[in-house]
Amino acid sequence: MPEDPLKTLSDMASDAHVRIQAAHQHINPVVEVRRGMRDSGIPADVMTIDCLRTRRRITLVLHDKQPGLVLYQFVTIDDEVGTDFRQVPLSDVDVGMLVDWMQTYFG
Repeated sequence: MPEDPLKTLSDMASDAHVRIQAAHQHINPVVEVRRGMRDSGIPADVMTIDCLRTRRRITLVLHDKQPGLVLYQFVTIDDEVGTDFRQVPLSDVDVGMLVDWMQTYFG
């Protein structure tokens, strides 16, 4: 298990961002780590990956009560957050998976 899952996920998202920009200039994702949940007392970190052109968002959540798992969903920027989260072990997430998600959902 990585020392800091948020850093691990952030590093992968940064690498995926570089790959997407090199291959698909029209996508240009915006990656943001949000502290709002933790600041409001919910023990979780949130990362969003947005495509401003399509107004679509991939939300990734690392919840302290579910260590080793990434909760994720595909929503629109306007919807912000849906109710249906899927989950995947953090150990299964890699740069290629994030690139695939961005190409498929934002493309």
